[in-house]
Order: sequence, then C-alpha cells, then structure tokens
Amino acid sequence: MTAPMDQVAILLSTKNGARFINDQLRSVFAQTYRNKRLFWRDDGSTDDTVRTVRESFDCTPSDIAPLGVTRSYAKLLNLAWDAGCDFFALADQDDVWAHDKLARGVTILQRIPGPALYCARQTLVDVDLRIIGSSPLFHEPIGFPAALTQNIAPGCTIILNREAADLVRQTMTDQPYHDWWCYLIVAAAGGSVVADPAEVMWYRQHDHNAIGAPSNRWKRALNAMRRGPSGFMTVFRTNVGYLHANAAFLSPTARQDLEAITTALNGGMLHRLRALRHPGFRRQTRSENSVFWLWFMFG
Repeated sequence: MTAPMDQVAILLSTKNGARFINDQLRSVFAQTYRNKRLFWRDDGSTDDTVRTVRESFDCTPSDIAPLGVTRSYAKLLNLAWDAGCDFFALADQDDVWAHDKLARGVTILQRIPGPALYCARQTLVDVDLRIIGSSPLFHEPIGFPAALTQNIAPGCTIILNREAADLVRQTMTDQPYHDWWCYLIVAAAGGSVVADPAEVMWYRQHDHNAIGAPSNRWKRALNAMRRGPSGFMTVFRTNVGYLHANAAFLSPTARQDLEAITTALNGGMLHRLRALRHPGFRRQTRSENSVFWLWFMFG
C-alpha cells in the first residue's frame, strides 16, 4: 500500500489584491504536488479581492478583518496547524509559482529531522510578468546570528515543516516582518535553514510591493545607505527584544550570542566592535556588510 502523501497548507493573506490574485491562485492549484489545502483570509480589502476569488475559484475566506500582515499569517498558521497539516507554505497575493515549487520544497524538507525552514530564490518580473532579473544568490553565513542582520527568506518562498511551524505559531505576534521572524526563530532555535539556489517563482515588482527585491547587490547596498540606519536599527532592536521574550525556545549557543549582541547594543564602541568580530554576525555580501557595520556602530 502506498503511504499517504503529506498535506501541505498554503497560507494566503490578501488585501486589495484583485488585480493579480487570479494569476497567483491558478499557479497554486496547478502545482504538481497534489495533497494541498488552501487556508485563506482577507485582511480588510476595499477592492474586489474577495469577490474575485469566490467567483473564480469558489473559495471563501476563513474571515475578513484587518489584523495586519504578521497577525494575519499567525492566524492562518494556527488554523492549518489545528487541521493537522504537515507542511506550511506561505503565499503572497500577486506572484506566480513555478509548477513544481511545492514538490521541490517538500521533498527537501522531508529529508531533514527537527525544525526546518525552506526558502528559495525568485525570478523578478514586472507587472506583465516580463523578466527583469533574479534575486541574488545565497552566500554564507545563513543561520543565527546572521539572521539578525538580514532576512534571506522571502515569505513567498518559505515552507515550514511541522516542527518549525510549531516554533513560529507559539512565538509570532506583532513582529515587524512575519517572514523574517520565521527565519529568525527557526535559526535561533537550532533548526535547519535550507536556502535553495533555484528560482521557484515569479515575483512581481510594482509600486505596491511591501518590500521590493533589487537584483543587483550594489543597488541593494545603495538603497540601504539612502534609507539610513534609523529604520534598520529600530527593527534590529525590536527583533532582539522579541528573541529575549522567547528565550525559552532558543538554543544555548543562540542565547549566548543574543546576550553578547545585547551587551554591545547597550555598551560603547568597543562592545560593538567586539560583537562584530563574531564570524557569523554579518550580512550576505561585502558591500551589504559594510553598510551593516556602519549602522551597527553608529545607529
């Protein structure tokens, strides 16, 4: 007898996504991985998103209420967890998935014991799905404490196994970025983070993206310089605070790293320089890391 196929929950939070939602859901339902279930809620759309999905796919949202992105995905994750799903794939409303996106991620995660998060690269496209580039290749370090310096796990590519989903659902509340928190808590808890170099989806770049994805690392560094340290360091300190609040879930090594980084934040230049000497406390590329050093030292 063939063993039952693990069930994948697809978590979709929408808000004013009527323009592109049909493309996304067509690609979701066309996945080669068969045992999947959509968990969808709307975060207070004022356009035709809900009507469009109902008419095109005969789907009804679990609820319609403005919670904000992080709380919205936390609610979906808990619904799917309670339904007994085995894997949990996050979805945005305006992308298009490659037909084997779920199968690829799940196959990789099935081989990994303990909490594990899968993420991958994206093909960057314009509003008409014309290719304009690719998201950057992954580099080391990946894990903790590197996860505090930069999110390398775009939510639209994330798949969690059940152990990782349990970590996220117990800790995610009002963090600034839901996908970054998924990466942070799994890495800090000693889980596995798989960064697949394959491009598994088409990621639309348009004026309403919550976060864009420049394909050129120098552009990314330049954009960061223009934004300045204030916004980043605010998020950095917020994430440090949430990690302290969930210290019981962290590995002993991560707790030590977190204490050293906290001491550096509260201390002077010498404390910060000492923290920056940690081999894993850096961003993906030399240019991005140079910006991070400036921010951390003076922000």
